[in-house]
Amino acid sequence: MNFRDLVYRLYARRVGGRLDHDQVPKHIGVILDGNRRWAKASGGSAVQGHQAGADKISELLGWCSETDVEVVTLWMLSTDNFDRPEHELKPLLGIIENTVRNLASDGRWRVHHVGTLDLLPAETQTVLKEAEESTAGIGGTSQAAGPGGGIIVNVAVGYGGRQEIADAVRSLLLEHSEKGTSFEELAEVVSTDLISEHLYTRGQPDPDLVIRTSGEQRLSGFMLWQSAHSEYYFCEVFWPAFRKVDFLRALRDYAARHRRYGA
Repeated sequence: MNFRDLVYRLYARRVGGRLDHDQVPKHIGVILDGNRRWAKASGGSAVQGHQAGADKISELLGWCSETDVEVVTLWMLSTDNFDRPEHELKPLLGIIENTVRNLASDGRWRVHHVGTLDLLPAETQTVLKEAEESTAGIGGTSQAAGPGGGIIVNVAVGYGGRQEIADAVRSLLLEHSEKGTSFEELAEVVSTDLISEHLYTRGQPDPDLVIRTSGEQRLSGFMLWQSAHSEYYFCEVFWPAFRKVDFLRALRDYAARHRRYGA
């Protein structure tokens, strides 16, 4: 271990030691941004950047397991990403599939897909469904993680915030149509809670903290409905270079804020 690594570890330990675990967010959303720019700066290809970003996920979840985080949502592929050229999109989907398989085989995480399956290739759909089914019993039987249970890992693949809201409304309408509810009756009972029951993350707490790496300071449609009261933390580093100390700083920053709902 060189001197720089030693200093970094000591500093990370210091930041972690001062963290108030009573103020740790229960649900963290992460926009994994900067893979391609990291690769370009490192002289590598976009595929190498995406793979480095995928490798970072296990580290992040390990850090989360050391705290009281119960749910982590990872934005791995947006609906806008389908506009990318085939030579980049196809290997990216392969990396995502391998990452999801590894998460499912780890045995510590309860994998849950958030996004539109219909947009994804058949193989990707199969991997996501099998991962969700094989980890369904981890951390209890409820959708939300229980105390001491495995962390729920939402893999946002083929995800868009507007699409999620549209899908939720569509699901709500179909459900009430099957019950024979008239539009007039539905108009009387529709509410934010009713729509929330049809979101991809139904049954889970909304994200307390949303982290975006790479220096970009926008949500780009990430969890539009659920993040109404979330705190945001924008980190300058590219996702593959995200360190434990960056994670701890985000938690420290969150704990120092005074959350005021509706004020």
